[in-house]
Amino acid sequence: MSNPKVIVTRKWPAEVEAELKALYDVQLNESDIPLTAEELKLALQTADAVLPTVTDALTSDVLNVENKRAKIIGNFGVGYNNIDINTAKAQGLIVTNTPHVLTDCTADIAMLLLLMSARRASEGERLILEQKWLGWKPTQLVGQKVTGKTLGLIGFGRIAQAMARKAHHGFGMKIIFFSPSQPDQTIMDSLQATRCETVEQVLSEAHFVSLHCPGGEATRHLINEKRLKLMRPSAHLINTARGDVVDSNALIKALKEGWIAGAGLDVYEGEPHLNPEFLELDNVSLLPHLGSATEETRVAMGNRVLANIAAFFAGNEPEDRVV
Repeated sequence: MSNPKVIVTRKWPAEVEAELKALYDVQLNESDIPLTAEELKLALQTADAVLPTVTDALTSDVLNVENKRAKIIGNFGVGYNNIDINTAKAQGLIVTNTPHVLTDCTADIAMLLLLMSARRASEGERLILEQKWLGWKPTQLVGQKVTGKTLGLIGFGRIAQAMARKAHHGFGMKIIFFSPSQPDQTIMDSLQATRCETVEQVLSEAHFVSLHCPGGEATRHLINEKRLKLMRPSAHLINTARGDVVDSNALIKALKEGWIAGAGLDVYEGEPHLNPEFLELDNVSLLPHLGSATEETRVAMGNRVLANIAAFFAGNEPEDRVV
Protein backbone atom coordinates (compact mmCIF):
# COMPACT_ATOMS: atom_id res chain seq x y z
CA MET A 1 0.00 0.00 0.00
CA SER A 2 1.39 3.40 -0.98
CA ASN A 3 2.02 6.13 1.56
CA PRO A 4 -0.63 8.85 1.91
CA LYS A 5 -0.10 11.94 -0.23
CA VAL A 6 0.52 15.09 1.81
CA ILE A 7 0.84 18.67 0.54
CA VAL A 8 2.54 21.34 2.68
CA THR A 9 1.63 24.88 1.67
CA ARG A 10 4.69 26.73 3.01
CA LYS A 11 8.29 25.99 3.95
CA TRP A 12 8.57 24.30 7.36
CA PRO A 13 11.56 23.65 9.66
CA ALA A 14 14.03 21.32 7.96
CA GLU A 15 13.82 18.52 10.52
CA VAL A 16 10.02 18.42 10.26
CA GLU A 17 10.19 18.36 6.45
CA ALA A 18 12.68 15.48 6.68
CA GLU A 19 10.26 13.53 8.85
CA LEU A 20 7.44 14.19 6.38
CA LYS A 21 9.61 12.89 3.54
CA ALA A 22 10.36 9.72 5.51
CA LEU A 23 6.71 9.01 6.28
CA TYR A 24 4.66 10.23 3.35
CA ASP A 25 4.47 10.93 -0.34
CA VAL A 26 4.98 14.60 0.37
CA GLN A 27 4.89 17.71 -1.80
CA LEU A 28 6.82 20.55 -0.16
CA ASN A 29 6.81 24.23 -1.04
CA GLU A 30 10.51 24.86 -1.70
CA SER A 31 9.88 28.40 -2.99
CA ASP A 32 7.87 29.36 0.13
CA ILE A 33 5.57 31.43 -2.07
CA PRO A 34 1.98 31.29 -0.75
CA LEU A 35 -0.39 29.14 -2.77
CA THR A 36 -3.17 30.81 -4.72
CA ALA A 37 -6.82 29.86 -4.22
CA GLU A 38 -6.65 27.69 -7.33
CA GLU A 39 -3.52 25.96 -6.07
CA LEU A 40 -5.19 25.31 -2.71
CA LYS A 41 -8.17 23.78 -4.54
CA LEU A 42 -5.81 21.54 -6.51
CA ALA A 43 -4.10 20.50 -3.28
CA LEU A 44 -7.45 19.41 -1.84
CA GLN A 45 -8.15 17.44 -5.01
CA THR A 46 -4.80 15.64 -5.17
CA ALA A 47 -3.69 15.01 -1.58
CA ASP A 48 -4.99 12.93 1.29
CA ALA A 49 -3.93 15.63 3.76
CA VAL A 50 -3.32 19.34 3.23
CA LEU A 51 -1.12 21.13 5.76
CA PRO A 52 -1.73 24.89 5.58
CA THR A 53 -0.55 27.77 7.73
CA VAL A 54 -2.59 30.52 9.35
CA THR A 55 -1.95 32.72 6.30
CA ASP A 56 -3.63 30.31 3.84
CA ALA A 57 -7.25 31.33 3.26
CA LEU A 58 -9.27 28.13 3.05
CA THR A 59 -12.52 29.86 2.22
CA SER A 60 -15.89 28.31 1.51
CA ASP A 61 -15.13 28.58 -2.21
CA VAL A 62 -11.84 26.72 -1.81
CA LEU A 63 -13.25 24.02 0.47
CA ASN A 64 -16.27 23.41 -1.78
CA VAL A 65 -14.08 22.41 -4.72
CA GLU A 66 -15.41 19.32 -6.48
CA ASN A 67 -13.71 15.92 -6.47
CA LYS A 68 -11.94 16.45 -3.15
CA ARG A 69 -9.47 13.76 -2.13
CA ALA A 70 -8.31 15.34 1.13
CA LYS A 71 -9.94 14.21 4.34
CA ILE A 72 -7.88 16.16 6.88
CA ILE A 73 -6.48 19.69 7.14
CA GLY A 74 -3.56 19.89 9.56
CA ASN A 75 -3.25 23.60 10.30
CA PHE A 76 0.22 24.85 11.33
CA GLY A 77 -0.86 27.27 14.05
CA VAL A 78 -3.07 27.45 17.09
CA GLY A 79 -5.50 29.87 15.43
CA TYR A 80 -7.67 28.57 12.61
CA ASN A 81 -9.77 31.53 11.53
CA ASN A 82 -8.05 31.18 8.14
CA ILE A 83 -10.33 28.16 7.59
CA ASP A 84 -14.09 28.36 7.01
CA ILE A 85 -14.91 25.95 9.80
CA ASN A 86 -18.63 25.68 9.03
CA THR A 87 -17.89 24.66 5.44
CA ALA A 88 -15.21 22.22 6.54
CA LYS A 89 -17.68 20.59 8.91
CA ALA A 90 -20.35 20.43 6.23
CA GLN A 91 -17.85 18.83 3.86
CA GLY A 92 -16.83 16.24 6.44
CA LEU A 93 -13.27 17.54 6.62
CA ILE A 94 -11.31 17.04 9.82
CA VAL A 95 -9.40 20.14 10.95
CA THR A 96 -6.61 20.15 13.54
CA ASN A 97 -4.44 22.90 15.03
CA THR A 98 -1.28 23.12 17.16
CA PRO A 99 -2.15 24.31 20.69
CA HIS A 100 0.00 24.34 23.85
CA VAL A 101 3.44 24.38 22.19
CA LEU A 102 3.56 28.10 21.34
CA THR A 103 2.18 29.48 24.60
CA ASP A 104 5.34 30.77 26.27
CA CYS A 105 6.98 32.17 23.13
CA THR A 106 3.89 34.14 22.18
CA ALA A 107 3.61 35.44 25.74
CA ASP A 108 7.28 36.45 25.52
CA ILE A 109 6.55 38.54 22.42
CA ALA A 110 3.61 40.19 24.16
CA MET A 111 5.88 41.16 27.07
CA LEU A 112 8.54 42.34 24.62
CA LEU A 113 6.06 44.62 22.89
CA LEU A 114 4.76 45.90 26.22
CA LEU A 115 8.28 46.85 27.28
CA MET A 116 9.16 48.30 23.88
CA SER A 117 6.05 50.47 23.86
CA ALA A 118 6.35 51.57 27.49
CA ARG A 119 10.02 52.56 27.12
CA ARG A 120 9.73 53.94 23.55
CA ALA A 121 12.33 51.45 22.33
CA SER A 122 11.39 51.59 18.64
CA GLU A 123 11.58 55.37 18.68
CA GLY A 124 14.97 55.20 20.36
CA GLU A 125 16.32 52.70 17.84
CA ARG A 126 15.23 54.93 14.95
CA LEU A 127 17.08 57.82 16.59
CA ILE A 128 20.27 55.75 16.57
CA LEU A 129 19.81 54.32 13.06
CA GLU A 130 19.12 57.76 11.61
CA GLN A 131 22.21 59.10 13.41
CA LYS A 132 20.18 61.77 15.18
CA TRP A 133 21.14 60.88 18.76
CA LEU A 134 23.18 63.68 20.30
CA GLY A 135 23.74 62.10 23.69
CA TRP A 136 21.95 61.58 26.99
CA LYS A 137 19.66 64.24 28.40
CA PRO A 138 17.11 64.21 31.23
CA THR A 139 14.03 64.78 29.08
CA GLN A 140 14.80 62.47 26.16
CA LEU A 141 12.34 59.68 25.28
CA VAL A 142 10.75 59.54 28.71
CA GLY A 143 8.31 56.63 28.84
CA GLN A 144 6.28 54.79 31.45
CA LYS A 145 7.48 52.54 34.25
CA VAL A 146 6.23 48.95 33.95
CA THR A 147 6.98 47.48 37.39
CA GLY A 148 4.00 47.65 39.71
CA LYS A 149 1.53 48.83 37.06
CA THR A 150 -1.79 47.19 36.13
CA LEU A 151 -1.90 44.77 33.20
CA GLY A 152 -5.34 44.20 31.71
CA LEU A 153 -5.90 41.08 29.62
CA ILE A 154 -8.74 40.65 27.14
CA GLY A 155 -9.11 36.89 27.13
CA PHE A 156 -7.60 34.61 29.74
CA GLY A 157 -6.52 31.48 27.93
CA ARG A 158 -3.12 29.78 28.02
CA ILE A 159 -1.14 32.61 26.38
CA ALA A 160 -2.78 35.31 28.49
CA GLN A 161 -2.09 33.33 31.65
CA ALA A 162 1.55 32.82 30.63
CA MET A 163 1.92 36.56 30.07
CA ALA A 164 0.25 37.23 33.41
CA ARG A 165 2.79 34.97 35.17
CA LYS A 166 5.70 36.82 33.59
CA ALA A 167 4.19 40.21 34.35
CA HIS A 168 3.06 39.48 37.90
CA HIS A 169 5.98 37.42 39.17
CA GLY A 170 8.63 39.17 37.09
CA PHE A 171 7.49 42.79 37.20
CA GLY A 172 5.15 42.88 40.17
CA MET A 173 2.24 43.87 37.96
CA LYS A 174 -1.35 43.76 39.14
CA ILE A 175 -3.43 41.50 36.87
CA ILE A 176 -6.99 42.18 35.80
CA PHE A 177 -8.78 40.47 32.95
CA PHE A 178 -12.01 39.91 31.07
CA SER A 179 -13.02 36.41 30.04
CA PRO A 180 -16.47 35.15 28.99
CA SER A 181 -16.02 32.12 31.24
CA GLN A 182 -14.81 31.74 34.82
CA PRO A 183 -11.21 30.48 34.96
CA ASP A 184 -9.85 28.03 37.51
CA GLN A 185 -9.75 29.80 40.88
CA THR A 186 -6.34 28.32 41.71
CA ILE A 187 -4.87 29.99 38.61
CA MET A 188 -6.44 33.31 39.56
CA ASP A 189 -5.16 32.99 43.11
CA SER A 190 -1.60 32.21 41.97
CA LEU A 191 -1.60 35.45 39.96
CA GLN A 192 -3.68 37.48 42.42
CA ALA A 193 -5.78 38.21 39.34
CA THR A 194 -9.15 39.94 39.33
CA ARG A 195 -11.84 39.12 36.80
CA CYS A 196 -13.66 42.16 35.41
CA GLU A 197 -17.29 42.06 34.34
CA THR A 198 -16.72 43.83 31.01
CA VAL A 199 -14.09 44.66 28.41
CA GLU A 200 -14.78 48.30 29.19
CA GLN A 201 -13.77 47.88 32.83
CA VAL A 202 -10.40 46.41 31.82
CA LEU A 203 -9.76 49.20 29.33
CA SER A 204 -10.56 51.96 31.80
CA GLU A 205 -8.53 50.57 34.72
CA ALA A 206 -5.38 49.10 33.11
CA HIS A 207 -2.11 50.87 32.39
CA PHE A 208 -1.34 48.21 29.76
CA VAL A 209 -3.93 46.23 27.81
CA SER A 210 -2.94 43.01 26.03
CA LEU A 211 -5.28 41.20 23.64
CA HIS A 212 -5.55 37.40 23.79
CA CYS A 213 -8.88 36.59 22.15
CA PRO A 214 -9.50 34.55 18.98
CA GLY A 215 -10.10 36.18 15.61
CA GLY A 216 -13.29 35.90 13.57
CA GLU A 217 -16.55 37.75 13.19
CA ALA A 218 -17.40 37.58 16.91
CA THR A 219 -14.32 39.62 17.85
CA ARG A 220 -13.76 41.69 14.70
CA HIS A 221 -13.02 45.31 15.76
CA LEU A 222 -13.60 44.41 19.40
CA ILE A 223 -11.24 47.30 20.07
CA ASN A 224 -12.85 50.23 18.29
CA GLU A 225 -12.90 54.01 18.60
CA LYS A 226 -15.46 54.02 21.41
CA ARG A 227 -13.46 51.56 23.49
CA LEU A 228 -10.08 53.15 22.79
CA LYS A 229 -11.43 56.38 24.25
CA LEU A 230 -11.98 54.58 27.56
CA MET A 231 -8.26 53.95 28.00
CA ARG A 232 -5.93 56.18 30.03
CA PRO A 233 -3.92 58.75 28.05
CA SER A 234 -0.79 57.05 29.44
CA ALA A 235 -1.95 53.53 28.53
CA HIS A 236 -0.55 51.13 25.93
CA LEU A 237 -2.34 48.56 23.77
CA ILE A 238 -0.59 45.27 22.90
CA ASN A 239 -1.89 42.90 20.22
CA THR A 240 -0.41 39.46 19.59
CA ALA A 241 -3.81 37.84 18.98
CA ARG A 242 -5.32 38.54 15.55
CA GLY A 243 -5.14 41.74 13.53
CA ASP A 244 -8.86 42.10 12.91
CA VAL A 245 -9.58 42.28 16.65
CA VAL A 246 -8.47 45.94 16.43
CA ASP A 247 -9.94 48.61 14.15
CA SER A 248 -6.70 49.86 12.61
CA ASN A 249 -8.09 53.23 11.58
CA ALA A 250 -9.40 53.86 15.09
CA LEU A 251 -6.07 52.85 16.65
CA ILE A 252 -4.12 55.14 14.32
CA LYS A 253 -6.44 57.99 15.27
CA ALA A 254 -5.99 57.19 18.96
CA LEU A 255 -2.19 57.23 18.63
CA LYS A 256 -2.15 60.41 16.58
CA GLU A 257 -4.50 62.31 18.86
CA GLY A 258 -3.03 61.07 22.14
CA TRP A 259 -5.97 59.10 23.45
CA ILE A 260 -3.37 56.50 24.45
CA ALA A 261 0.40 56.73 24.81
CA GLY A 262 1.46 53.87 22.58
CA ALA A 263 0.85 50.46 21.05
CA GLY A 264 2.82 47.29 20.31
CA LEU A 265 1.60 45.16 17.41
CA ASP A 266 2.64 41.75 16.10
CA VAL A 267 -0.48 41.20 13.97
CA TYR A 268 -2.43 43.37 11.54
CA GLU A 269 -5.65 43.59 9.62
CA GLY A 270 -5.06 42.22 6.13
CA GLU A 271 -1.47 41.18 6.86
CA PRO A 272 1.13 41.10 5.39
CA HIS A 273 -0.26 44.44 4.24
CA LEU A 274 -0.76 47.03 6.94
CA ASN A 275 -2.15 50.52 7.00
CA PRO A 276 0.80 52.71 5.85
CA GLU A 277 -0.16 55.36 8.42
CA PHE A 278 1.35 53.09 11.10
CA LEU A 279 4.75 53.73 9.52
CA GLU A 280 4.39 57.47 10.12
CA LEU A 281 3.88 57.09 13.87
CA ASP A 282 6.59 57.27 16.52
CA ASN A 283 4.47 55.82 19.32
CA VAL A 284 3.93 52.34 17.90
CA SER A 285 6.23 49.30 17.97
CA LEU A 286 5.75 46.95 15.01
CA LEU A 287 6.86 43.32 14.63
CA PRO A 288 6.22 41.00 11.63
CA HIS A 289 4.05 38.32 13.32
CA LEU A 290 6.88 36.80 15.37
CA GLY A 291 4.77 35.36 18.19
CA SER A 292 5.83 31.73 17.80
CA ALA A 293 9.07 32.40 15.90
CA THR A 294 11.61 30.40 17.85
CA GLU A 295 13.38 27.30 16.56
CA GLU A 296 12.00 25.17 19.37
CA THR A 297 8.41 26.31 18.93
CA ARG A 298 8.20 26.05 15.16
CA VAL A 299 9.63 22.51 15.25
CA ALA A 300 7.18 21.60 18.02
CA MET A 301 4.30 23.00 15.95
CA GLY A 302 5.33 20.90 12.97
CA ASN A 303 5.62 17.80 15.15
CA ARG A 304 2.15 18.49 16.51
CA VAL A 305 0.78 18.46 12.95
CA LEU A 306 2.67 15.22 12.27
CA ALA A 307 1.13 13.61 15.35
CA ASN A 308 -2.36 14.68 14.31
CA ILE A 309 -2.19 13.34 10.77
CA ALA A 310 -0.44 10.14 11.95
CA ALA A 311 -3.35 9.49 14.31
CA PHE A 312 -5.83 10.13 11.51
CA PHE A 313 -4.13 7.80 9.03
CA ALA A 314 -3.95 5.11 11.76
CA GLY A 315 -7.72 5.36 12.18
CA ASN A 316 -7.55 7.17 15.52
CA GLU A 317 -8.89 10.51 16.72
CA PRO A 318 -6.36 13.36 16.31
CA GLU A 319 -5.57 14.93 19.69
CA ASP A 320 -5.94 18.51 18.42
CA ARG A 321 -9.11 18.12 16.36
CA VAL A 322 -11.17 21.32 16.22
CA VAL A 323 -13.78 20.02 13.71
